[in-house]
Amino acid sequence: MKKHLEAVLLSIAAAGVLSAAVPAGAQTATSETCQPITKQQVAALFTQWNDDLRTGNPDKIAADYAPDAVLLATVSNKPRTTPAEIRDYFVHFMAGKPSGTIDRSYIRIGCNTAQNVGTYTFKFGDGKVVHARYTYVYQWENGKWLIVHHHSSAMPQKH
Repeated sequence: MKKHLEAVLLSIAAAGVLSAAVPAGAQTATSETCQPITKQQVAALFTQWNDDLRTGNPDKIAADYAPDAVLLATVSNKPRTTPAEIRDYFVHFMAGKPSGTIDRSYIRIGCNTAQNVGTYTFKFGDGKVVHARYTYVYQWENGKWLIVHHHSSAMPQKH
């Protein structure tokens, strides 16, 4: 038993020495490579999404979402968790000819992820205006930034 305990302790000590030999922040063979992105580029992802929205083509905007994305949309009680459900939401939403403008934006960047949260205003073809809160979470997948989570909810108080 004592020899087994000594072997375990020696293994733990050796592992500590080996991990200490790798400088903090260094990438090892098993760590992922982080795709660089700036706050301006994250903001441009919304601009691209909004441009896709204005095309009126639900396939174009659905392509901005990862295959396993979750959309918690402003004017739907149903969470959209498949590409078909996300596309279906935009078929109906785009019928109103919406266009969004960011009012306030807070951006955070991580390794292969980026978040853009804040408030935005949507104007529709019939003149209706909706103020809402939003969260976009992007992930670097298959060589591009895709939306993996999008939550939008109408502001609880009237302006």
